Amino acid sequence: MKNKFFEEINNNFGFGCMRLPMLGNEIDLEETKKMVDEFIKEGFNYFDTAHGYIGGKSELAIKECLTKRYPREKFILTNKLTDCYFNNNDDIWKVFYEQLEACGVDYFDFYLMHAMNRNNFYHYKNNGAYDTLLELKKEGKIRHIGMSFHDTSDVLDNILNEFPEIEVVQIQLNYLDYYDQTVQSKACYDVCVKHNKPCIIMEPVKGGILANVPEKAQKIFYDLNNGTPASYAIRFAASHSNVMMVLSGMSNLNQMCDNLSYMKDFKPLNDKENEAIQKVVDVFKSRNSIQCTNCRYCVEGCPQNILIPDIFAARNSKDLYNEWTAKFYYNAVITTNNGKASDCIKCGHCERKCPQKLEIRKLLEEISREFDN
Repeated sequence: MKNKFFEEINNNFGFGCMRLPMLGNEIDLEETKKMVDEFIKEGFNYFDTAHGYIGGKSELAIKECLTKRYPREKFILTNKLTDCYFNNNDDIWKVFYEQLEACGVDYFDFYLMHAMNRNNFYHYKNNGAYDTLLELKKEGKIRHIGMSFHDTSDVLDNILNEFPEIEVVQIQLNYLDYYDQTVQSKACYDVCVKHNKPCIIMEPVKGGILANVPEKAQKIFYDLNNGTPASYAIRFAASHSNVMMVLSGMSNLNQMCDNLSYMKDFKPLNDKENEAIQKVVDVFKSRNSIQCTNCRYCVEGCPQNILIPDIFAARNSKDLYNEWTAKFYYNAVITTNNGKASDCIKCGHCERKCPQKLEIRKLLEEISREFDN
């Protein structure tokens, strides 16, 4: 099945290469090759990466597992320009050609300005990122220009008014964030519809949170008798008419096969399934979990080297699942060679980077009282 927005894309489901299978600190290339092969065998062809994913190793894995092994016409590759990698226009050109080399390609099908928000918008604009991408498109080094976005809908509206040349917008959309006042999934989606910009969806499973739902929510889904919790989350995102692509960050072959089983013959959610999702949302709202997606943007540049997402995961395990090993894991693994929650100096760097708009400093203070005493 061809994509309804771009005929070169097969279907509406993409392989997000931010959470690839790992062997210690290195990507498991053999497992990744199996996943790539299965993905292409089932008729899909959209792959997504970025310069900083997995500490720069994602692009290199793309080269080893995909671009060295398949002809260029067999895959669609998306990459991104991230604000921390450039301080002037010359840096943008340098980084772009480094990305081509790292991925082993001569052009990118889609190239996105990464994690755009009200704070870094002017960094992109003042360093000529928009004009540079348009020039690279004219040269044939980029086929389509877009951006990924983490902010409120009014900011998105202003950017699209100023730069209508943007062809696609990648937004975070899942059923838990749909009406959330900070993430504003639906409001941002509606802005894309207003500007006639196809949407690429990231975090449809909210960093795995919606694949491992609470027991009460699991029962709601299992009573439907036809899918896993992850399948309903991904299909929820894909059911929106202006969505061109839903990305999933799969980290093993089993996850890949599960996702492909319902996306290769995609069917939008029916009324009964939508009702079930609303009940699951109510279950989550009744619990006090930290809605961290493990994107790890907050970790880069933390002066205290605090592994914030890992600490939040330990707290969630303890609170949501009565995980008795959470405090042991916090002390023995997470903070052995890294900062503790109590080491936070409240500089605010993490909160400026957080796509979820979490009050990280306040949360770390709460966790410190619970875990550091």
